[in-house]
Amino acid sequence: MSIDEMTKRYESDDGDVLAVDDLSLDIRDGEFLVLVGPSGCGKSTTLRAIAGLETVSEGTIRIGDRDVTDVKPKDRDIAMVFQNYALYPQKTVAGNMRFGLEMTTDLDESAIAGRVEDAARLLDITELLDRRPRALSGGQQQRVALGRAIVRDPAVFLMDEPLSNLDAKLRTQMRTELQQLHDELGATTVYVTHDQTEAMTMGDRIAVLDDGRLQQVGTPMEMYYEPANEFVATFIGSPSMNTLAATFDGDDVLFPGFTYEPTAAQRDALADGLGGDSVTVGIRPEDVVLADEPGPRTTEFVATIVEPMGGENVLHLRHELGEVVATVAGGQRVREGDRVRARFPADHVHAFDGETGEAVFNRTRTDEPATGVVGTSAGRDGDTLAGGSDPGDRP
Repeated sequence: MSIDEMTKRYESDDGDVLAVDDLSLDIRDGEFLVLVGPSGCGKSTTLRAIAGLETVSEGTIRIGDRDVTDVKPKDRDIAMVFQNYALYPQKTVAGNMRFGLEMTTDLDESAIAGRVEDAARLLDITELLDRRPRALSGGQQQRVALGRAIVRDPAVFLMDEPLSNLDAKLRTQMRTELQQLHDELGATTVYVTHDQTEAMTMGDRIAVLDDGRLQQVGTPMEMYYEPANEFVATFIGSPSMNTLAATFDGDDVLFPGFTYEPTAAQRDALADGLGGDSVTVGIRPEDVVLADEPGPRTTEFVATIVEPMGGENVLHLRHELGEVVATVAGGQRVREGDRVRARFPADHVHAFDGETGEAVFNRTRTDEPATGVVGTSAGRDGDTLAGGSDPGDRP
């Protein structure tokens, strides 16, 4: 499946609104692709355009070998799962699941019943087939909506924030179930969410959009370790990456009250990659290290807020260079008002052009298997799973 130079404009009395701007994207057969970005970035508009619910202003959409840009939604061989489930309240679960087949196919009664039973068994909702939506929980209604899509046996599944109405615990459970379901069905899936945690944990690849433009597409680990620009770097990861404005004098990176000494390779990258002397340094909270002694790339902060999370503490550290958030082990006792030393390990630092936001260099990436693992295993992005004792090596 592919999207080629797609643009979507909405006309209004105040001028045209550009919702999607020249988007090109190839989606592999059987891939779980997540479209992610803030509200208003164009992700749902893109999904609706693939479904045929929005006409495109420019560009083409292909599913397999077919150009479906102007094809009616019912003829595109897609199935869509909506945010609000969109179940018919007067129909039973079985009636909801079979309705689309009755309206759009020539399958006989036994074939339709067989598909409904197979999908219900797959989703563990067989005992719910005679109930109506009002008698179901949110998670059960979501499974029915998924079942209605599965029975269509489409070329492409489209999912528009299907977990956003569920509570936190059920969302976590449904994320796992959706991954397992995708692995069983092997169908091409395009999934829209604003939640970067869903994107990181579910996607084979992620496409990050902002203001209608594609910022980067890649595996979850590529997004985490190798963001193309400052927007992607700060959007992916929780807590968000620390970004600190500085200047580069040709040798060192200068902050108010602190000097960062780049490595030789980082110095060369800054000299070659910056358009001026303005640079933004980024470091993820889990990569900030509390230090016992003074040393290179180390300075003193004041802890202003401590958020205990059990296994870890999230520290908000104040310095004249700006606020830095650090994630440390829960056993490290830090209280509000304490003075702490924090180090920015050179191999964990990112740098972005201060004017354009484009990445100048990214942190070192390691893909070593965890101790005790026999062999290696591929993650959802096809890369070796990172491990070891350094929390900076994994998101």
